[in-house]
This record gives sequence, structure tokens and C-alpha cells, in this order.
Amino acid sequence: MLTQSIIINEQVVTPLLFELFAFAFIGFLLAMVLTPIFTHFAYKYQWWKKIRDTAWIGGEKEKAPVYHKLHAQKHKRHIPTMAGIIIWGTVALLTLGFNLDRAQTWLPLFTLVTVGCLGLVDDYINIRSTGGLAGMRSKIKMSWLLVFASLGAWWFYAKLGWNVIHIPAWGDLNIGWLYIPLFILVFIATANAVNITDGLDGLSGGLLSTAFASYAIISFFQGNYGLSIFCGTVAGATLAYTWFNIFPARFFMGDTGAVALGATLGVVALLTNTVLVLPIIGFVFVVETLSVIIQLTSKKLRNGKKVFLSAPLHHHLEAKGWPETKVTMRFWIIGAMTAIIGVAVALVGRGTL
Repeated sequence: MLTQSIIINEQVVTPLLFELFAFAFIGFLLAMVLTPIFTHFAYKYQWWKKIRDTAWIGGEKEKAPVYHKLHAQKHKRHIPTMAGIIIWGTVALLTLGFNLDRAQTWLPLFTLVTVGCLGLVDDYINIRSTGGLAGMRSKIKMSWLLVFASLGAWWFYAKLGWNVIHIPAWGDLNIGWLYIPLFILVFIATANAVNITDGLDGLSGGLLSTAFASYAIISFFQGNYGLSIFCGTVAGATLAYTWFNIFPARFFMGDTGAVALGATLGVVALLTNTVLVLPIIGFVFVVETLSVIIQLTSKKLRNGKKVFLSAPLHHHLEAKGWPETKVTMRFWIIGAMTAIIGVAVALVGRGTL
């Protein structure tokens, strides 16, 4: 497994730490260089995202007037989507060229690119829609995510022999074949949680940068330097995306980025055996997802009555009168603080520090 603790040796660690920061910085620069190329084609071919005026509730379409009111003007600006390709394109180039490792980086890179391609198809259907179809049908997209998750679960369990989860400050717990449904749950839940959160300018980009930077630190202190560099590269590329995505956004990452980065974050948590720490590091993603679940459950059980003005939570706060930038920056602060706590729990709880 990839989770053995290391003894810090300054002569060994210092150049590796420099390499980590170098890859993060190069990832940032390369993504910045690729951005004008993407922007040129995005505006030339009008890759505008179609706004949804309905939401799927329990398999049925219902009107989403609050969301439409909040964001109709934004979509009139014609903001391109699919910018997630800048992030995983950058990471793929640097990883394939300089950091490809069968044990540490092959699986997260495969997840990032394959799920990214699925999101790309979803976004392409959206931008080329003329009949009101705002992307791939949810059942089809979920089916493909289940396929990818099941393949990953089988590979981890059958090929790599993974069958334990680490409980911080307690130790490893052997769960046997239950590792398979756990893997699928983490993969699907994280992919959807990030996608749900990707609703305000700069929000998901800032949170993802913090999350992947956190896992760069965790994997580094575990001695998984290839995975650490991979996470640092993702963090750098995502920061470059966020530079252009902060209010007012030049483009959106779309499912091309949100679903792929979410799934990859889940795989990284599994590779580092820190699944129980992931909800702390990704606390905002968890809260956003819970707000949607609470909203849907309330409408089902209480004859359409809502708990929030709009879900997920960031839209509720907007509807309450919070400026978009205030919601984003306060969520960034919360995400940064919980990430610090999560890193501490992961390292101290394993005895790495």
C-alpha cells in the first residue's frame, strides 16, 4: 500500500519538496499559457452554457424559479463552459511527461482524464442543444460514473489487494469485500459533491485548489512523492483556472472539470487511505451536498415544502441577499480552515508527525 510513514531526512526531503513546489508552479504557468488558446476557440465557436430553468426532483422535472432568477443575467453574458479541459490537460501533459508512476499516479490520472472526457461529452451536448436538453441525461451520466467507479473498485480490491481503511488515532480496519462498495460510494459521492458546489464564480476552483494542496502535503509526509507531485500539479493548474474564474468569470469548468476533479479527489483519498479525513478536508462539499439532500427530502415528505429558498446552500445564501463574492470568499475561508484540520488529523492521527 501507499500509506507507510517515513522518517524525515533533510538531505532527501529538501530536493523532493523543491520538486513538489516546482511542479505546482509549472502547472500553474502551463495552465495560464493554455488559457488564451482555450478562450480563443471557446468564444469563436460559442461554447455557451445553457441555463436550466427546471430541476430534476425524484425523477420528475420541476421549475427552479429562484435559481433562474439569480443566474439568468449571468448566462446572458455568454460565458463559455468546458474550461476543465485546461486543468486536466495541463496535469496530463506534465504527469505523462515527467511524473508517470504505475503505483502512484497512473490511477488518479486515468480517473481525471476518463471522467473528464465523460464530462466533456455532457458539456458538449449542453452547448449544442437546441431543444432544451441541458446536457446528458442524468441516468446515462450516472451509469457511466458507476462503470468507472466499479472498475476502479475491482482494480483496487482484486489487483492491488486493498481491503482496509484507516481510522485516525485508532489504526487500520480490515473490511474485506466491503471495500468495493466503499470505493464506489466515495468515487460517486465526491464527483457529485464537487459538481453540486460548482455554482458560483471561483467557488469550486478555490476549494479544489485547497483540497488538492492538502493531499499534496498528506501524501508527501507518507512518502508517496509521485502522488504528492500529482496533487501539487492539480492544485497549481486549478489555481490558474480560478484566476480567470473569479467574479466576473471568463469561463466555467463545467462537468468537464467538476465531475472529473471530484472523482479524482476521491481516488486520491483512497490511495492515501484517508477516506475518513476526506469529509473534513472537503467539508464545504459535504455541506453543499447535504443541503440538496435535505431540500429534496423535505419536498418529498412535506408536500413540496422547502427548507432552503434554493439549493444547494450557496444559492440559498444568494437568495437571502448575500453577494456572490461574499458567499464564495467565506466558503473559501471555511474550506481552508477545515483543510488545515483535516491535514492535522491525517498526519497526527497516523503518527506521521
